[in-house]
Amino acid sequence: MKDIFDLLGRIFISFIFFFEAYDALFFFKDTKNQMTEYGLLWQQDFLLYLSIFVLILGSLLILLGYRPSFGAILILLYWLPMTFIVFPFWEAENDVRREVSVHFMKNMAISGGLFLVLVNGAGRWSMRRLFATSYVR
Repeated sequence: MKDIFDLLGRIFISFIFFFEAYDALFFFKDTKNQMTEYGLLWQQDFLLYLSIFVLILGSLLILLGYRPSFGAILILLYWLPMTFIVFPFWEAENDVRREVSVHFMKNMAISGGLFLVLVNGAGRWSMRRLFATSYVR
């Protein structure tokens, strides 16, 4: 049963980041405008393309279970700073503080899931395990 939940957890967490990459790519101009609003002015195109690449690669590694710890590290390098930049609930006005804090805590919970992948690996059903157990005669 643990193996099924490991696989389901990897599928669910990777699709969050696949969607994030899709959203940033297909709404590129809007994403750049949001970056400007949050004060990210240095090399916006480079940062945006890099974040899309990191999200896709990290999600793919986690989903396939091939080097999932590396994939989790990649995504955490994007996800944690982005969370603190986009959802600083301690600076929010009283009327939106509750909503911003919920988003902040949601992102921290997702980070917890990434830390679990980082520490525990992919589990039984992974590409890495498939490569390790397969051989050619």
